[in-house]
Amino acid sequence: MDSYVKNFIIASVVYLGISSLFGIMMMASPAHLTLKFVHSHLMLLGWVTMMIYGVGYHVLPRFAGRLIKSRKAAEAQFWLANIGLIGMVISYTIPAYYSAQECVLRIAGAAFGIMEAASIMLFVYNMLATLVPKPEHPA
Repeated sequence: MDSYVKNFIIASVVYLGISSLFGIMMMASPAHLTLKFVHSHLMLLGWVTMMIYGVGYHVLPRFAGRLIKSRKAAEAQFWLANIGLIGMVISYTIPAYYSAQECVLRIAGAAFGIMEAASIMLFVYNMLATLVPKPEHPA
């Protein structure tokens, strides 16, 4: 198994555990319901999406009988996706519990969201470039 595939799957399982703890916290105390954004993003972008990336990178090129277009793009995507997700979660959580400059945190949250979107586009590019063959030109 390629290291970036393994990294996505390990990150996915870690996010599942963390987001489950946030879910328990919210059920235990309504004061923690401000963490719904954090819980849902850790579940969807963390657990579900990271697992899809890992399994997709492992399985889809094999189904197509091709090598992945770019290992470097997959590795960069891993870091972009994780930094983006953690940054979004932190920038959202701080004002929910502490007095903070909300404007600065909104800008930071948007920047981390853009980073997350860039990681998604890297996956889209890498998968399409791997799975869709270039048209052959007649000789």
